[in-house]
Amino acid sequence: MSWWKFLGAVRRGEHKVSPFTWMTGIVTVLYTFWPVDLIPELVLGPLGFIDDLGLWGVFIMLASREKSAWEEQLTTSPRVVDV
Repeated sequence: MSWWKFLGAVRRGEHKVSPFTWMTGIVTVLYTFWPVDLIPELVLGPLGFIDDLGLWGVFIMLASREKSAWEEQLTTSPRVVDV
């Protein structure tokens, strides 16, 4: 399944994303644009992006787990159609 279908299912409320994944996503975006860094880019140049990339890696891992759980839920749950 595609990421667009997964995001649509989250938006429609068909899949509940864990609060930890939501918080990690919010913190990741805020930290990326926050002017204060643990490893500043101005001092260390390209090495300063390591902490940003690490945080994005954690978020992508959590989001991938959520997507896998959603896909598994789709394959195991029976489809009911109301007529």
